[in-house]
Amino acid sequence: MVIVMSDFLPEIIKISRAAGAAILKVYEEGDFSIEIKADDSPLTRADLAAHEIIVAGLNELAPEIPVLSEESDAIDYETRAQWHRYFLVDPLDGTKEFINHNGEFTVNIALIDDGVPIMGVVYVPVKDILYAASQVGEKLAYCIENNERRTIKTRALHQDQPLTLVASRRHGGDALVSMVQQLERSFPAVDTMNMGSSLKLCLVAEGQADIYPRLAPTSEWDTAAAQAIVEAAGGLVLDVDFEPLRYNTKASLLNPHFLVFGDEAFDWRQVLAD
Repeated sequence: MVIVMSDFLPEIIKISRAAGAAILKVYEEGDFSIEIKADDSPLTRADLAAHEIIVAGLNELAPEIPVLSEESDAIDYETRAQWHRYFLVDPLDGTKEFINHNGEFTVNIALIDDGVPIMGVVYVPVKDILYAASQVGEKLAYCIENNERRTIKTRALHQDQPLTLVASRRHGGDALVSMVQQLERSFPAVDTMNMGSSLKLCLVAEGQADIYPRLAPTSEWDTAAAQAIVEAAGGLVLDVDFEPLRYNTKASLLNPHFLVFGDEAFDWRQVLAD
């Protein structure tokens, strides 16, 4: 049976839920078998179990499309440079949140086409909340919670109203503090929310936050699925030069620093001129 690309999203959702169930099993057992990778990030049994389920599922769904997962990042750029379309996966985004048992971790699966994330699923196993989006043909972005599907979209921003900024629970620093201070000169107030994993982008996508500045390192699999959701919901994901964040353009899999905006019509350049 041949599945056309417009039918991929429901299948990717099923794969995400299966990976989430495997993660929850380890989460509830409590035996994580933690290892430390070369970049000092943790790896658990749950990461590996989710990776295996996702790769097997995507290979069955579309065997002609390569898969790049955080746990298979040794694929060299000479090989990757030949890919025009591929799946980009973070089997368990927010492993530190998983280890700390706070529930703020996700399963991320994106479909990339010529550097652009055209489809994405972000699943939150602990809360059984799933965000999904497609930019194939007509854009759609939605959230499934309590077995109910609702369309999501970013919200309009007005400079005479408070701004809501979402930030990483673990990564901030002086650059973020400076940006908040700059924003406070343009808005009556800046309310800050802290969150782990790709959920920060999803909060912008569903209109709970206006901006997410990421001024610390991330990898491409950390952002791709959620970027598809933000963009399909009406927002923007740009680097600090205000260029769209793109994928598989270089040997390194690290992202540049970037900014996630909810209201694409707002003049962010003027507010962030410095």
